[in-house]
Amino acid sequence: MSGKPKEEDIPLDTTLRPRRLAEYLGQEKVKDNLKIAIAAAQGRGEPLDHILLYGPPGLGKTTLANIIAAEMRVSIRTTSGPAVERPGDIAAILTSLKDVDVLFIDEIHRLSRVVEEKLYPAMEDFVFDIILGKGPGARSMRLNLPRFTLIGATTRFAMLSPPLRDRFGAVYRLDFYDNEAIAAIIRRSARILGVEVAEGGVREIARRARGTPRVANRLLRRVRDYAQVMADGIITEAVALEALSRLEVDHLGLDELDHKVLQTIIQKFDGGPVGLDTIAASISEEADTIMDVYEPYLLQLGFLERTPRGRVATRHAYEHLGLPYEKEKPPQLGLFSP
Repeated sequence: MSGKPKEEDIPLDTTLRPRRLAEYLGQEKVKDNLKIAIAAAQGRGEPLDHILLYGPPGLGKTTLANIIAAEMRVSIRTTSGPAVERPGDIAAILTSLKDVDVLFIDEIHRLSRVVEEKLYPAMEDFVFDIILGKGPGARSMRLNLPRFTLIGATTRFAMLSPPLRDRFGAVYRLDFYDNEAIAAIIRRSARILGVEVAEGGVREIARRARGTPRVANRLLRRVRDYAQVMADGIITEAVALEALSRLEVDHLGLDELDHKVLQTIIQKFDGGPVGLDTIAASISEEADTIMDVYEPYLLQLGFLERTPRGRVATRHAYEHLGLPYEKEKPPQLGLFSP
């Protein structure tokens, strides 16, 4: 149920990804703003402003970057923050671009500080400064770059440094999709994969997809496998229910690890507050994985609260797990309380 890509997702993600804004379902506000920006940039014959896309994994940031390049009718060069280790790496990438091309950097929050500082003049003035030689004889040389658009994607918006963040002309947050948008994505993916899905099957998969297209497509593939082997190949409501119950995905899209997080907070730490590192150590999972992948959806459902002292399970979490809720919040002291 993680929104992060897995090895099995890569080939099919490429097949299922929309190529144009008209095919891209959901995120209507972002799409409307991009349509205007693209039309204006094309009318002026200029590159788009640098764009930053952020939000939980699996919502379509990479897909949207490729669509922007396609709509602008330009080439796109793709890399990631951890892959660009030295200033020479980013220099090679920037000098290989053509006029108005798009450079997409995934996980841009993981760029090293040295590389990030080299990006500042490139983004502002389309120039790149390099130092030739060492010691007293060293001299600076400025390379002129083609006009380009940098599209950055991140799941950790707060980890971007303010100077880098301020150099993006447009910042868009991608939110979780509603059930109608996810259902439309499942129908489209089913057509591409050649899978027959009844409307009841679409609804059952959509309600468990955690508002994330990547998760919806992954569940569709798993249910397709079950329907092929155990049924007649058609994903009906009953087939989807049986397949998803075997995957231990409940009606809200919570899987085994989600339940483990909530049960750990409730049963081991009396409902919280408890620190994220303590939760991670208790279930043998990385703290970053819990914070990036699982926590956003649990917060959206209202099952968790973030407090200065740690995470707290809410009444809704107790009710969902079928546990009695007997915890009372301590009374808040007023200004004139004794």
